[in-house]
Amino acid sequence: MVSVIITEKPSVAKNIADALNIKNRKDGYFEGNDYIVTWAFGHLLQLYDAKDYDENMAKWRMENFPFIPSHFRYKIKSDPRHKEKEDLGAKKQLKIIYQLMKRNDVDSVIQACDYDREGQVIGDTIIYHLNTKKQVYRLLLNEWTPDEVLKGLQNLKPNTQMRPLLDAGISRQWADWVIGINLTSVATLKYQKGSGKALNIGRVLLPTLKIIYDRDKEIENFVPENYFKLTATFITKDGQEYEGTYVEGEEEKFKNKETLEVIQQSLNNQSATILDKKVELKKEYPPYLFNLSNLQGFITSKYKGWTSDKVLRVAQSLYEKKYITYPRTASVVLEESLVEKAAKVLNNLKKGLPYENEITFAKKKRVFDNSKVESHSAITPTYLIPKSLSGDEAIVYNAVKNRFIMQFMPIAEHEETKIITKVNTNDIKGLFISKGKVQLVEGWKKVEKMESKDTILPLVNINEIVQIRDHKLSSHVTKPPKHHTEKTLLRVMETCGKNKDKENEDSEEMMAAILSGYSIGTPATRAETIKKLKDVGYIATQNKNLICTELGRKLVETFPVKELFDLDFTGRLEKTLSDIEKQKFPKESFLKLIFNFTTNAVKTIKNDNDIIISEVSNEKKTREVLGKCPLCGHGIIEGQKGFGCSNWKNGCKFVIWKNDKFLASMKKKPTKTMVKSLLKNGVALVKGLTSKKGNKFDAYLRYEKNPDNEYFSWKMEFPEKKEAKNKI
Repeated sequence: MVSVIITEKPSVAKNIADALNIKNRKDGYFEGNDYIVTWAFGHLLQLYDAKDYDENMAKWRMENFPFIPSHFRYKIKSDPRHKEKEDLGAKKQLKIIYQLMKRNDVDSVIQACDYDREGQVIGDTIIYHLNTKKQVYRLLLNEWTPDEVLKGLQNLKPNTQMRPLLDAGISRQWADWVIGINLTSVATLKYQKGSGKALNIGRVLLPTLKIIYDRDKEIENFVPENYFKLTATFITKDGQEYEGTYVEGEEEKFKNKETLEVIQQSLNNQSATILDKKVELKKEYPPYLFNLSNLQGFITSKYKGWTSDKVLRVAQSLYEKKYITYPRTASVVLEESLVEKAAKVLNNLKKGLPYENEITFAKKKRVFDNSKVESHSAITPTYLIPKSLSGDEAIVYNAVKNRFIMQFMPIAEHEETKIITKVNTNDIKGLFISKGKVQLVEGWKKVEKMESKDTILPLVNINEIVQIRDHKLSSHVTKPPKHHTEKTLLRVMETCGKNKDKENEDSEEMMAAILSGYSIGTPATRAETIKKLKDVGYIATQNKNLICTELGRKLVETFPVKELFDLDFTGRLEKTLSDIEKQKFPKESFLKLIFNFTTNAVKTIKNDNDIIISEVSNEKKTREVLGKCPLCGHGIIEGQKGFGCSNWKNGCKFVIWKNDKFLASMKKKPTKTMVKSLLKNGVALVKGLTSKKGNKFDAYLRYEKNPDNEYFSWKMEFPEKKEAKNKI
């Protein structure tokens, strides 16, 4: 008898066929050696649209909502270009799968989609839509290498064991449909003027927007404060110098300048004594293996032009090509059962490396720990070494490979020295602290050529007398928080704001927060959420920074269903989905909660004040030309994100961004008037700029091309002094 294997994509079906040595490819499937291997193209079936249940729902009318179907039904997915029509490719492939499943010589079906919620839903909706009576099994793999495929086929599980995973996937799908359809429709009808575009409302979309909004407001409301530091340069008896910072109690930043000025006066003509000296040997462990969020954060912060969505796409490609393990994981350690496999992978990877003799495999708790694995182990390379990779694939693959190799390199070690110097006068209560660092063992840092900056202090002894050679009082200004990047946003989403103050993503607290199940979205959906926020115009990017748009701000400040902005509320929903998967919470109770929430949310929106958040214009406006482009002479026009050249399609890159960093640092945005003046006169008088200290001032601004590259920089001239200052 024959088994039909159903995979999520054609590339995975090819991997399985290769492992089974099946060469016979037919229309929509491979066949041979008692197996038929066929495939989906992701989701072949989708949930009904509202109008499929009730034709009255074809037009959005406020009185039709809330709309919650008594039973959820599936249909062939829509053609992406013509939403009203069925996708003919999906229809054809579904017909092939059903014909294969119905064959008399077929006695079993093997569900072989990705081992996650979405994969379970994709495969099961196809299989059970047919009401098959044949036995259904589940192939559960973390990688598609030939060895793992053959091993997995020997260890199939009854698909009924995956019911909790399916329930979690279905609950997520139905919940997002109900919230999205109802609240997007009602919010668009209530708060938007004009048609042709929707005001998108989503369970994961809005709390993510709120994280960015909150950070923007923090920066906007930040009031800079001055503080002062006092440093002194000491000279030892053999002529060596070192610097110390004045500390009183635990304070080294002083708001009162006069306090330090008095102390500075007391330093003149004084000697000092080495009060204490500590030398500590510190160990530096490598960062944990990658989960998806950490991989996305690492790549997007290191390489220009990368988004978390792109990292996932490339990682998925490497997974389907059998070079890395399953990427959509939240874990940063491996299951203990993978020890032998990891040793084999390491043995393949280390050959020929310049530090090969330093790589030693060991079963380490920091790498192998069942208690810290959530569904899937961390991302690692497989034993197959790629023969050729695209530039993008090489970036992601090498990051994963290097992070894996680091775990089995020597631990890096450095020596930290702390010298405490006391000035020999009773007028000064505080002490001068000097810190030095010397790298002793490079260890795992060699893998990515990480350079350590050494600060070498001279060899001194306790009670030794040193002379004060120089001293300096410096003024500083507190800095506002930084805008979120994809890296920092993913970190907050992953732990639902718990642990937000922890910069170290390798901390035990970080792992505990991830394992708790509280999160915004899942590793598989976060990149898509960030991309959608950009696509619908709620956020914009400036370099690597994520910034709330005017539309995004209005939505946060106006939309009345405040629970959808609440990280804790969203975290509890995601935790509940995780609990359904673990059979700790029933699917029916979760859906009841979602349906009640949606009904109440619709009521709240209907009763809210009539406010316009978004205005959609259906007229095609002739855009006003503000002046000539200084690069190519074409017209400069206003766009959604900036004032740019109308010749941009042909490659002209001139633009003044609306969220320009230089202007934003002085709490200003470019205006049409400013841009017109810059283009016509080469200079614009800008009034009401704000200094770092919070003072208002006026200045002439120029926007000039750099002589050595294609970029432009701001120059500032003051009406009184006319002194030019280059933008930093």
